[in-house]
Amino acid sequence: MTDRRIAPRATMIGAVFLAVAVAHLAAGTDLEVSRMVALVLGAEPGAFADVQFTHAVLPRLAMALLCGAALGLAGSLFQQLTQNPLAAPLTLGAASGAWLALVIATLLLPTLATDRAEWVAFAGASLAYSLVVAISGLRGLIGLSAVLAGMAVNLLFGAIAATIVLLQSPYFGHLFVWGAGDLGQSGWDKVTWLTPRLLPLLVASFLLGRGLTLLRTGAEGAEARGLPLAPFLAVTAGLALGLTALAVAAVGLIGFIGLVAPNLARFAGARRPRAELLMSMGLGAGLLLATDLLAVLANQVTRDLVPSGAMTALVGAPALIWLMRRRLGAGDQAIYRLPPGPSRVAFVVWLGLAVAAVAMTLAALTVGRDEAGWQAAWPTMLTLELRWPRVLGAAAAGLAMALSGVILQRLIRNPLASPDIMGMTAGATFALVGTAILGGGSIHEAGAGTAILGSLLVLGLLLWLGRRHGHAPTVLALAGIALAALLDAFVKVALAAGSEDSYAIIGWLGGSTYRVTAREACQLALAALMGLGLVLLLRHWLTLLSAGDDTALARGLSLRLARPLCLTLAAALAALVTAWLGPVAFVGLLAPHAAVMLGGRRVAAQALVAGGIGAILMVGSDWLGRMALFPMQLPAGSVASVLGGGYFMYLLMRRKLL
Repeated sequence: MTDRRIAPRATMIGAVFLAVAVAHLAAGTDLEVSRMVALVLGAEPGAFADVQFTHAVLPRLAMALLCGAALGLAGSLFQQLTQNPLAAPLTLGAASGAWLALVIATLLLPTLATDRAEWVAFAGASLAYSLVVAISGLRGLIGLSAVLAGMAVNLLFGAIAATIVLLQSPYFGHLFVWGAGDLGQSGWDKVTWLTPRLLPLLVASFLLGRGLTLLRTGAEGAEARGLPLAPFLAVTAGLALGLTALAVAAVGLIGFIGLVAPNLARFAGARRPRAELLMSMGLGAGLLLATDLLAVLANQVTRDLVPSGAMTALVGAPALIWLMRRRLGAGDQAIYRLPPGPSRVAFVVWLGLAVAAVAMTLAALTVGRDEAGWQAAWPTMLTLELRWPRVLGAAAAGLAMALSGVILQRLIRNPLASPDIMGMTAGATFALVGTAILGGGSIHEAGAGTAILGSLLVLGLLLWLGRRHGHAPTVLALAGIALAALLDAFVKVALAAGSEDSYAIIGWLGGSTYRVTAREACQLALAALMGLGLVLLLRHWLTLLSAGDDTALARGLSLRLARPLCLTLAAALAALVTAWLGPVAFVGLLAPHAAVMLGGRRVAAQALVAGGIGAILMVGSDWLGRMALFPMQLPAGSVASVLGGGYFMYLLMRRKLL
């Protein structure tokens, strides 16, 4: 289908667009149609309903159109630039980078965050995108590597932002709503702020049509036809990042619009670059307007705030799964590529891990701070009873998450697979938060069984979605990302109300050992050790599965038995940690990587070294979280995410592990 044949579909899309706009206006007010028309044409508002329509309903519709158009266009620019249908502000980390920059600026330089929000957001988006490029490389932007790298950047930046919000709550309570994407307006100020900044970027984007056409011939072909490649790529990426930054600065995080709109544009028949840009912009505006309509209707039913950004995830995550299942095949990434490192674990490494584990445990038990300053002494019986469950719980959590990461990285055959990126942690979190909110009890009373059920639910969906492609690693990875985003949207809806329960849940989401009892710590330690024993027992299966399905089948391994069983073990380990501590990110991502780099290339060695690294990291993070900002405390999971995530980014950029 060529661009000349898209007119019928464009007409149909336009009619749907108009119907959605009318429905959006009608959902926000009880005014008669004739009165709405009169107010739109300039009639003077009289009653309160008139003022609400002109200063809340109409600006909200305008903001949805503007931000949707910006995100749709940004997604099209990213996808045409990288030739990757899965590239978008969300999947390349740009949106989370812009949000983190604005959160930091709001805390440290509130005047700058208010007066120059677009430039602050642009700096954050550019940093995030640069990290993804540094991790995956320019050639890696065309495949899954860029998407997984982008999600890893999202995890890191999200952990930093969540830690800041946690430290400042309830003073930063409005960030709950903003972080989930809020299109609500109380006047035309934001619309008049956004419009003159957005229009030049829209015009400049359409001037790139010829260059984007040449880029489709390949880098060498484009340069041979006179395209200055490096400047063109920089300008295109800069425009996409600028559009993303403006949208985030105006309404917060809105995901999936930039991913879905360009794909729908191509599905509708747009083939030429300018046609795709134009249709992506229109579809982006229509999609955000439609999802915001759902948010408005949900607000009327629940009487609680349902953020528009969360609603886009409820629609966009299934769309990502649909796109993934249409475009990806079972042959993607058939073999697990180990990161570079020595062939075996040296004795000095084992010795170093043992010494580090003992030293960190002693420090966590004996070194502390009080009003008089730092002190190092063997604790009293009362202090020891308070500290040792936290130390044991943190160590067990680190071991369990590391083992879950080892299993997933070998099964998915990608070094960026982990229980947090794959959605298993999100499944457990969703189950616990949902149970606490619907049941009216504490999240700590929901129980490990609820967390395991949520994690296994995600696992079941992963297996069901992946069956069409023979459970190809790429399919499972992207399905996990989509499910994690979908479940995270539900959690954000629950948190957006900003109640006292929300603040308690935010603290738990950091992964804290504060409430871990001695009994729970021992139970988690026993479960983690049992998990280690099972991984060692199943090491032959994991080795064959990481070598590829053909190799595993040739050696007589039953894939229908081995893969679900190993995935169930990974999901259960992550769920147990989430139940007792809360979500813990990056430990399951970093520890297996570091283990291979230290020589743990076989499954048994990797599991043991990764488990040791995970335990040391979590114990150290728990101790640092208790002492760094005394008398305030930071959750161990948040500290581990920031420290481990930062170091992981350094390793990825330094070693090009993808």
